[in-house]
Order: sequence, then structure tokens, then C-alpha cells
Amino acid sequence: MKLCVALDLPSIEANIDLAKALNSYDIWLKIGFRSFIRDGKSFIKLLKAINPNFKIFLDLKLYDIPNTMADAAEEIARLGVDMFNIHASAGEIAMCTVMERLQKYETRPLVLAVTALTSFDETGFQKIYGESIDERALQFAKMSFENGLDGVVCSAFESRAIKKATQDSFLTLCPGIRPFGEDAGDQQRVAALDLAFKEGVDFPVIGRPIYKDSDPRQKLQQIMQQIQFIETGRL
Repeated sequence: MKLCVALDLPSIEANIDLAKALNSYDIWLKIGFRSFIRDGKSFIKLLKAINPNFKIFLDLKLYDIPNTMADAAEEIARLGVDMFNIHASAGEIAMCTVMERLQKYETRPLVLAVTALTSFDETGFQKIYGESIDERALQFAKMSFENGLDGVVCSAFESRAIKKATQDSFLTLCPGIRPFGEDAGDQQRVAALDLAFKEGVDFPVIGRPIYKDSDPRQKLQQIMQQIQFIETGRL
């Protein structure tokens, strides 16, 4: 598993301070809507300056007509980020158009598709999509795999079934990870780290349990130690 830490704090200064506190670890950092809209592409350069080994996941969940999504994907590729995502519900044509446009880049970012947001519960999801989360997430994952994407964003509870329906190397990035039983907040489908590992999650995303802790560096150290214990069978 490769830990991804969400930078969701209310100011660029707070996000930079958090990144500096975590700079001794080669981790992934997630930049979402608020941080990117407020802080812009220069924020990416600032993070890389703190630690060149930081990997950047730009979490903007592109969803528009195919050509517009592909234009945006090209601009994202030029930013030098390592991974970004689109909405699977944008459809196959959008997926193909995005991936075709990125072929020109010798080194392109990983592209993931969002299946079902972890803020959805079953009732809310069915009102919009007309199917269960498990069914639609699996459909979206298969479609993403068949159209050349690198993986999907899903909850830990869908990860194993998605890999079984595609292949083990098809990536799953899973928000809503609560390593020590922290409050779920606005997430509905949360999971512990040991369950994420059992379900084959590649990228567990952790935000609030780290940045709301009084000592984020120590909390990250505890999480990294727990991941090591899980992966070596000592937990």
C-alpha cells in the first residue's frame, strides 16, 4: 500500500506546514478542489520543493463533454502531477478521448476513474444511479479497465471485487480510511487499514485523522508503522 495524505486545510500556509511536517516520508499528497482553486499550480511546485520525492495526486474528478475533459487532461499532464482522476459516469467516449490525448506524453500521469463517492450510502446512491453501489461500481471499473485507465477511486469494500473483475495490477485508490477508528465525518463507507490491505487497496487516502491530530508527524509515523506491520503479517 502507498499512503496518500489529503491536503484539505483552510489555507495554503496550513497545507505547507503539514507537508513540511511530513517531509521525511516518501508519500503521496492529494490536492483537491479547494486547495487547487485557491492555491493554483504554484502550490504543486512548492510541495515538490519541500520534498522532490512527494508524489502528487490532483483530485479534480473531471466530468464534462469528452473533448473538454481531454483538453483539461492535457493541461494537468503539463503540471507534472503523478496522478489525476475523472468521473467514470462521463462514459466510454470520454475515457477513450482522455487516454488517446495523453498518448503523446512520454511520461504521463496515472489516470483513475471515480466509481461511487464514499460519501454515498446505498439509499442516496440508488436514487441517482438506479442500482446498488456494488453493481454500478463494478460496471464503472470494468469500463475504465477496458478503456485503458490505470485504476479507479472506490471504497475499500469494492476493491477486491474490482480487482477480481479486472486484474490485480488495476489500481484502487480508497478514501475514507480511518486507521485507528476515528470519526467517519461526512464519509459513509469508511474502513480500517487492515481491511483495506485485505481488500487489496493500493492507495489508502487519509486526511482528517492526520491533519486534525495535535502532532501530525507522530500520527503519520504511527500509520506508516501500522502499514508495515500489516504488510509483514505482524498485526
